[in-house]
Amino acid sequence: MSAAAGTALQACAQGSVRILGIDPGLRITGFGVLDISGQKLSYVTSGCIKTTGSNLASRLQTILEGLFEVIAGAQPHQVAVEQVFVNKNPQSTLLLGQARGTALCAAVLHHLPVSEYTALQVKQAVVGNGHAAKTQVQEMVKRLLRLAGDPSADAADALACAICHAHGGQGLGRVSTAGYRTRRGRLV
Repeated sequence: MSAAAGTALQACAQGSVRILGIDPGLRITGFGVLDISGQKLSYVTSGCIKTTGSNLASRLQTILEGLFEVIAGAQPHQVAVEQVFVNKNPQSTLLLGQARGTALCAAVLHHLPVSEYTALQVKQAVVGNGHAAKTQVQEMVKRLLRLAGDPSADAADALACAICHAHGGQGLGRVSTAGYRTRRGRLV
């Protein structure tokens, strides 16, 4: 369990903890905020920060300013960010990494503790299957948070990241993964 996740669980014993989940993207950055009190998760808000144009600097500025607004409005105690996966196009991976770095900067500049989770960890925590489809993640987020409608895919991914953090990053069964690494979606 990460130190920040342990802090979240300790704080839960004392009251409610607000978690901001971020799914970084250069075109669309999803965010989701939830409260955890004991074992109860409560939805606060979610949405997307959309960027336009081809100028990288202005897109990153839009993401930073958008996350500043979310943090100022929601007042989270902790932040959970999805890690970048390496895809076939190295240029796309580098650009996504810059969006992720901007999200991390937004949290750090507000002195918020940040935990990072792989897509595998997030899907395992929310769906119980590290290789779940986006639609499965959306459906489980909707059920776990008792939402009236389906969140957008990016907002659902951000909420799923926050749920993963709330569960200590250890999945629905809270099976400890400390000291293990993943290879091709399996613990080794």
